[in-house]
Amino acid sequence: MFEPDLNTRKPMEIRRRGIYILPNLFTTAALFAGFYAIVQAMNGLFESSAVAIFVAMILDGLDGRVARLTHTQSEFGAEYDSLSDMVSFGVAPSLVIYEWALKGLGKLGWFAAFIYCAGTALRLARFNTNIEIIDKRYFQGLPSPAAAALVAGFVWVVLDNNQVVTGQDMRWVACALTVFAGVSMVSNLRFYSFKDINLRKSVPFIVIFLFALFFIVVSSYPPGVLFLIFLGYTLSGYVLWVLERYREKRVSK
Repeated sequence: MFEPDLNTRKPMEIRRRGIYILPNLFTTAALFAGFYAIVQAMNGLFESSAVAIFVAMILDGLDGRVARLTHTQSEFGAEYDSLSDMVSFGVAPSLVIYEWALKGLGKLGWFAAFIYCAGTALRLARFNTNIEIIDKRYFQGLPSPAAAALVAGFVWVVLDNNQVVTGQDMRWVACALTVFAGVSMVSNLRFYSFKDINLRKSVPFIVIFLFALFFIVVSSYPPGVLFLIFLGYTLSGYVLWVLERYREKRVSK
């Protein structure tokens, strides 16, 4: 769901070294959305920056699926996708949150932003090198698109309520959230990947209704709902860790 599928370097799945137009168009569009978020942040248009990061996340989720459906996976696409992710989900969110709220904290502000940026780079490098040995049902560490959505969602929510609070008012919360997202990416916590869900399998009618209900809820208040979704997903890794420790403790008794 959250991690680039083009990076899945299965020996029998990716052998080609050519460059294919269709999946790389989606990757380029995601890269542009991340670059656009940076430019808008430099111009002080932080709401546009936050929305652009969410757009990049959607496009990033499509490129791998398009590549698999059209049988156009390639080593070039995998590497290009990782570089695009570093810009869209590493550099862009860290600069947006810094310009919006962390700048007033001085060295602590850019230090927090760098922790997030470095966490993204390390997260992507680890994902690329461990793809053959990890359990495909779970991600090791918070996926970088989810971390970016958490940061961007927080910016968007506060901006939507800027008559009550501003970025400067929330700078300490922003600092803590940025560091939290960065540390979560490089942690060994497990996060459900949703990769074992078979989208080609028939489902009961109620599932389609629930999907429609989901879109209605999101459209009712996009900033708040999206932020809560990704905050909940981030916390799910910690909840899973606590449950696993509890089970181990019960078994050892």
